[in-house]
Amino acid sequence: MRRRPAALLVLGLVLSGCGSTVGDAPPGAAEEGPAGPGDPGITGTLTVLAAASLTDVFAVLGEQLEAANPQLEVRFSFAGSSALAAQVLQGAPADVLATADEAQMARVEEAALVEGAVVFAENALMLAVPADNPDGVALPGGGGTPSLAELVPADATMAVCAPEVPCGALSAAVLEAAGLTGAPDTYEDDVRAVLTKVQLGEVDAGLVYVSDVRSAGDSVLAFGFREGIAARNSFPIGVLEDAPNAAAGQAFVDLVRSEEGRQALADAGFLPPR
Repeated sequence: MRRRPAALLVLGLVLSGCGSTVGDAPPGAAEEGPAGPGDPGITGTLTVLAAASLTDVFAVLGEQLEAANPQLEVRFSFAGSSALAAQVLQGAPADVLATADEAQMARVEEAALVEGAVVFAENALMLAVPADNPDGVALPGGGGTPSLAELVPADATMAVCAPEVPCGALSAAVLEAAGLTGAPDTYEDDVRAVLTKVQLGEVDAGLVYVSDVRSAGDSVLAFGFREGIAARNSFPIGVLEDAPNAAAGQAFVDLVRSEEGRQALADAGFLPPR
């Protein structure tokens, strides 16, 4: 079994002490969970637009909602949050929007296309490298959590998200904080595209969310770093104003914010909102 780098363990320990615990209900969370099995009001098709980093955990929660409501079909569209917000602004029919930062949700709120969106999770960045670690990235001596600048070799090729998507904006912030503003060699549409570049060995390293590291398993090695611990993105979710199936949309939002949903998010590597 591959041992996780010590920096990954450090990041987990530091972040686990922040915010509420998984069992704590977020402010304003609904007391009741999603509609029960066979509820005649939860039928038809539910369309969820969600940030790419939510792919795995939302797929699981969608299956749970379908199992509880056999007459419901849940469809997802995963992409960069800026692209999803643009789709909503252009009139794309959907019931729920979940973005990887509050800025993209604010674009939709300002257009009065969503109301009452709430933050349900947070995410932080890690440095991911291919499993064979071709550049020999290693923890520096001396203990503690290193700076990103101490981890990235000078000749390493690095992938990050494009600046207009939330993971790209966060990457730019941590790179600047680490003094590595000239580091990226390629910009990708979303965080899953960055992860794929790393897994295929097309780059020496990439900045991805903790949740993406968790989903990648042994296909990558990952290192925590000081700037990544200090900066996070908040993930809001809301039912769209013109939702074709608002009842199903609210049921999904309730599931995401329920104790079961919070546990699924924690298991996937997401952090509770502060």
